[in-house]
Amino acid sequence: MEWYSYILVVLAGVFAGFINVLAGSGSILILALLIFLGIPATVANGTLRIAILMQNIVGVASFKQQKVFNYKEGIGLALPAIVGSIFGAIFAVNINEEIMEKTIGAILIVLFFIVLYKPDAWVKGQVGKMGKRPNLSQHIIFFFIGFYGGFIQAGVGFFLLAGLVLGAGFNLVKANAIKIFIVLLYTAFALVIFIYNDQVDYKVGLILGFGNMIGAWFGTRFAVSWGAKYVRYILMGVIIVASIKFLGVFDLFMMILK
Repeated sequence: MEWYSYILVVLAGVFAGFINVLAGSGSILILALLIFLGIPATVANGTLRIAILMQNIVGVASFKQQKVFNYKEGIGLALPAIVGSIFGAIFAVNINEEIMEKTIGAILIVLFFIVLYKPDAWVKGQVGKMGKRPNLSQHIIFFFIGFYGGFIQAGVGFFLLAGLVLGAGFNLVKANAIKIFIVLLYTAFALVIFIYNDQVDYKVGLILGFGNMIGAWFGTRFAVSWGAKYVRYILMGVIIVASIKFLGVFDLFMMILK
């Protein structure tokens, strides 16, 4: 790649790290950029995991420093997500992503209306739904969320937030903190699968990770100082953009222009 390509990678990493910590789907930008720069989609998908790992180390440490959550609150839900991510990463080696993208785009539209019409569930949290230990249904849900995260990563933050807020009863700020803790743990396992299958560009991944770490640091400060209400607005905006991308509306529009 040319020297300016690495600058673009760092800037994309900063933006993606910021959005990933606050809401999710910042990884869509990274995947698109890496593929545009000539990296095969399968390698781009694996390389992304290095950046996600680096980003979430900073994010978890920052949220922990600000005393937003403790590790015990997330470990019970992280375990099924880790198992799911291993299967998802293995599945990602040969799967066609096009059908999955269309499906996720449709689901994100539904999620948008959930956020829009149930703001109290996001801002205040549904206190009392979470027991001392996660129940069976939560284990199943987070297994499949982990599977998707191991498979493609982009957009998994939305499903984790939905599970943590609407299912586990956390407010959005704490849910964001636990979300990146869960992603940190399962990404470490998924990354091993991609490395084993030679689907990781270490140089690009480390450069990208540097940008993601900067973005994650700013994102955690924004989330805690501005509160869940403002994070929700960003979440809604990113969901719209992600839906357009996944459903292929943007590609259709470009074809019409041609």
